[in-house]
Amino acid sequence: MAKVPDPRLEGGLWCHEVLEALQGYVADTLSSQERDAVEAHLRRCDQCARFGGAYSEVVVALRRELTQPEALDRARADRLADRLRSVTDEP
Repeated sequence: MAKVPDPRLEGGLWCHEVLEALQGYVADTLSSQERDAVEAHLRRCDQCARFGGAYSEVVVALRRELTQPEALDRARADRLADRLRSVTDEP
């Protein structure tokens, strides 16, 4: 079993705090102070930077696909959009 890396305090935030802030970071809803702290942590913590980058890519790809409903039938696109909203707590 792989060893889980120790949480790191970087930029004034612990890894778990950065993970909790990723949704707001990607959605650009954090205050400038919160964004600066997340970015400071990400510059110093390669584990969070890798995870945050992968998370961002997935969110961006899902949003792109869901805004191009011609690629999916309308009912499926609506179900996916509803599911994404329920998972991300966005209106």
